[in-house]
Amino acid sequence: MDPMTGADAHRLPLRVYYEDTDFSGFVYHASYLRFMERGRTELLRALAGDQSDLHAEGTGLVFVVRKMSLDFLKPARMDDLIEVRTRSSELRGASMHLAQEVRRGEEVLVRAEVVVACVRNGRAIRLPDALRRALTPPGSASA
Repeated sequence: MDPMTGADAHRLPLRVYYEDTDFSGFVYHASYLRFMERGRTELLRALAGDQSDLHAEGTGLVFVVRKMSLDFLKPARMDDLIEVRTRSSELRGASMHLAQEVRRGEEVLVRAEVVVACVRNGRAIRLPDALRRALTPPGSASA
């Protein structure tokens, strides 16, 4: 079974605009980074609320991308309807590993593996327990 079609994969529909493309009419590679950032942000918003609230609550908690691996498979074009799928693949002490795909229908255009660190005052800290529970797929023992 494709893990990105499961119920635990967050889905963010987007449309490709002119500003997302290069001179050839294809989506510029850096635009996929913005699309995936939106996917990660919306996943966290759905699970834990607004990231600015986490920061403003006095905890100073922020999330930073530590590592990202991308595989560009097929191009998207202006006006395409695409979907960013994001799911948690592994949780560690101070980091979450996320799998992401950008799809056009069921066609995978880009795959990414992303490591996001939880940071306060420039230092890695343990993921908050509530977020850890929210990111753990049902039936998983990694909470």
